[in-house]
Amino acid sequence: MPKFKLFKDRKGKADQAKNNQFVKLAREIYVQAKKGGPNPDANFALKTAIANARHINMPVDNIERAIKKAAGAGDDVDYEEIYYEGYGPGGSAIMVKCLTDNRNRTAADVRSIFNKRGGNMGESGCVSYMFDQKGILIIDREKFEDLDEDTLMLQAIEAGAEDLITTDENFEVLTHPHEVEAVKKSLEEAGLEFSNSEVRWIPQNTVDAEGENAEKLMKMMDAFDDNDDVQDVYANFEISDAEMERIG
Repeated sequence: MPKFKLFKDRKGKADQAKNNQFVKLAREIYVQAKKGGPNPDANFALKTAIANARHINMPVDNIERAIKKAAGAGDDVDYEEIYYEGYGPGGSAIMVKCLTDNRNRTAADVRSIFNKRGGNMGESGCVSYMFDQKGILIIDREKFEDLDEDTLMLQAIEAGAEDLITTDENFEVLTHPHEVEAVKKSLEEAGLEFSNSEVRWIPQNTVDAEGENAEKLMKMMDAFDDNDDVQDVYANFEISDAEMERIG
């Protein structure tokens, strides 16, 4: 497994504080509460969405409002989960996860974002074969300064994890997508806390993006981030720290 640093984490904490992140997480909370029930103790997906919302300081009122809306009678909002696939500048592979109540609107928006920034949207399955679905549990290294990588690796493997990736900021525990709940619970019982936990599509290999391609890709990611229907973006490109600094 390559040491792939999650793209959204590289954008910095400032982006996570944007109001549109609250909108996306409120929608995720609503969908998970609607799908599996409003009790987070009996609905791991909802519990995870709430934990992720609290990590970026989403107001409790927003969280409770989304859950109550999902549990309310007569609510006819029906969000559909759709993945769009395509290529970015330089041929990088991109998957876009959306929650939408209007498939036609969202498809047109996603296609426009691809086209206007040097990419193109493809058919379903055109790039997904380049990714593996994995559960990811993220530990903030700054919060656990004394945590030893080898010790954590042993704990994670014993708990059922598949791998551990170490970056400058985080430890990323990788699991089978169906094992993320069990691994998370086991490691929490060992005293660990997670800044984020989710199931993501991880690229099997990454490609470096530089120059104009890197600039267009950054603009494309920002455009996806600004679209309320887009919940997440998975990509197989890497932009070096030096290149990120150059782009600004």
